[in-house]
Amino acid sequence: MKVNVEREKQKGTLTNEQVKEYILKSQQGDRQARDLLVEKNVRLVWSVVQRFINRGYDPEDLFQIGSIGLIKSIDKFDLSYDVRFSTYAVPMIIGEIQRFIRDDGSLKVSRTIKETANKIRIKKDELTKQLGRSPTVYEVADALDLTAEEVSHAQEASKSPHSIHETVFENDGDPITLLDQIADKDGSWFDKLTLEEAIRDLSERERLIVYLRYYKDKTQSEVAERLGISQVQVSRLEKKILHDMKSRMKR
Repeated sequence: MKVNVEREKQKGTLTNEQVKEYILKSQQGDRQARDLLVEKNVRLVWSVVQRFINRGYDPEDLFQIGSIGLIKSIDKFDLSYDVRFSTYAVPMIIGEIQRFIRDDGSLKVSRTIKETANKIRIKKDELTKQLGRSPTVYEVADALDLTAEEVSHAQEASKSPHSIHETVFENDGDPITLLDQIADKDGSWFDKLTLEEAIRDLSERERLIVYLRYYKDKTQSEVAERLGISQVQVSRLEKKILHDMKSRMKR
């Protein structure tokens, strides 16, 4: 079916078939087709931008960055995939915005968390001198009248963010990411829910376990010491977290 760019600009939403035809035209160098796809996906970009509104950045700036991600998704979309373009585009747009925020410095952290993290750092230095060793999370928490989870959260929140696409380890030279670890082999979950959304549904402690295990490549024993629980508990929690995430992705 042939489509006319100028005519479609006057219409509403494009069908999936039309979207793919315009993507093909765009990838073949048709600027009008690309411009139309960008125009028709403005709301998609804004919907992603809403997730980052309270990070201290101008929404218009984030929209411009998100639009770059949209254009990249148009250029890179594999037409042989049996997925909707929006399903592929959303993670690309999110990734572009996250890279911008990371390169700009770090995700904006509230003043309260920053102050808590600074108090923790000072108290850890004091306790290290007193004890002759690094204090445990519980020792720092007791000294500051905080919970162990509050200490862990403040410490991790004040660090630079990491991407789900960063390499966790390499297998015979091939980089393995968190995305590879959790995603099903056939990738069918991608039609339902992005990995970022699944992570966002986790509790603070569960997100911390995922961060330490897959972003920081910590052992279960190291995570257990960090959280003040046993290695067996970490193992059980990790299995439950991955199971729950996969279940959400398949809904």
